[in-house]
Amino acid sequence: MSETIRHGHVKALMSARRAVRDAQTEDDLKTARDGVQSAKEALGERGDVWWTDGAPDETRKAPWNSSYAEWWENLPEEDRKKGRD
Repeated sequence: MSETIRHGHVKALMSARRAVRDAQTEDDLKTARDGVQSAKEALGERGDVWWTDGAPDETRKAPWNSSYAEWWENLPEEDRKKGRD
């Protein structure tokens, strides 16, 4: 994505976030939130994954319940405690 296009999506996102903040009705709020969603999808932050590396989707998994479990187990206890706080 070119910098010009990305900048346009960022502007749309900021505008939609202001619209969420300033919404007066439930309909206004829904419309504004839809705008945030659309802008974030355009930026690649939400929506379907756009990469095809074959790796499993581990979104919202704790490291000890993911493919990182062995790495997590080998961390010092102090570091693992920080990750749980």
